[in-house]
Amino acid sequence: MQRLLRGAHIIDPATGFDAVADLAIADGRILARGQIPAAFVAEEVLDGAGLVACPGLVEMALQAHTPGHGRDGDLASELCAAVAGGVVHVALSPATDPCADTAGVIHQQRAIAAALGLAKVYPTGALTRQLAGEALSEMAALQEAGAVAFSQGRRAVSNGALLRLALAYAADFALPVLLHSEDALLAADGVMHEGALSARLGLAGRTAIAEQVGVLRDLAIAQLVDCPVHISHLSTMAALDGVQAARQRHQRVTTDVSIHHLLLTEQDVGLFNIHAKTLPPLRPAGERDALRQALAQGHIDAISSDHCPWGVDRMGQTFAQAPFGIAAVELLLPLTLRLVDEGVVDLATAIALLTTGPARVLGLPTPSLAPGAAADLCIFDADRYFMVDPRQLVSRGKNQPYGQWELRGQVRYTLVDGYLVYRA
Repeated sequence: MQRLLRGAHIIDPATGFDAVADLAIADGRILARGQIPAAFVAEEVLDGAGLVACPGLVEMALQAHTPGHGRDGDLASELCAAVAGGVVHVALSPATDPCADTAGVIHQQRAIAAALGLAKVYPTGALTRQLAGEALSEMAALQEAGAVAFSQGRRAVSNGALLRLALAYAADFALPVLLHSEDALLAADGVMHEGALSARLGLAGRTAIAEQVGVLRDLAIAQLVDCPVHISHLSTMAALDGVQAARQRHQRVTTDVSIHHLLLTEQDVGLFNIHAKTLPPLRPAGERDALRQALAQGHIDAISSDHCPWGVDRMGQTFAQAPFGIAAVELLLPLTLRLVDEGVVDLATAIALLTTGPARVLGLPTPSLAPGAAADLCIFDADRYFMVDPRQLVSRGKNQPYGQWELRGQVRYTLVDGYLVYRA
């Protein structure tokens, strides 16, 4: 189908294009940008006046619970949530049931995603069997089945010798390795940041030092075997300083920060708010502000929603019992625009952190709106304000702490290969 997007503000970080222009789409690709061929006849015209068009967003760590029991959501529900948020490219967490440590699970995820025809899905294979950190997965089989990266989800590999072996093998496959870096013994069973607030609430604390020690150890092992790694969802400046030191010695390492750690603090736990329970835990305001400064300075490669939905049957659990995770993929764009409003980054940089940055980490083709590129678009009204009502969100998970936040940036259209998969 041939479509014309007329008069939108097009922001394309890959090419630096930032202007109001028309965009012609044909056969699933961008045919022209700016000057439209006279012979082009659109079957549908989308009025882009007052709207912003950018490449479809990339989510690095979406938990869709497929395979799984379905009560917390599945690929169908969570991909619908993703495209409602302008997210076109989705890397799946391997932490499913059973986990993605066999080729069969990867094939199943890809087949279901293809049948749904929503976002483009990229499974990540488990680095170790059952994510237990005790034995290597069949990496070759996972890559052959279509895994784009190896990951441990939210679990660290405690056995340093096994991690060394895993990274040595992974380096041969030339796929990204996404690590949750944390010293498990130091982290213990902590459920929130260790500090005065955790003590006052009587909750087991999770020390920030566990992340710093884990990052330094993982980077040292990666350097030993010359394996590029990605450190996922950093939450402390001490850990990021370790990443910066590795980069200064020319080690190949990238990192991302979840949007939650850029907006929230441990104070959002309040009086046992289970919707603010995430891993890594929310940190003090000083850590959040330092991460924001690092983001502004270009030291962070990507922003993720770290989407992890849990069903309503979890709502009666205590804070200690509740699982870690926040469901926010469809709010990723407006939450990131909050950083723009607060002067942390400009709009073009924010979009880059949601598109070209995560794509580069995952080794995916660079999202772009240049002629010839796949017509994967997020088109949103940057001036449309709305009040977050978790009951109205598409995701089956309602576990997010942003209820009653006023945000801006409502997605109007999402296109995948030129097909309109979401229209507000």
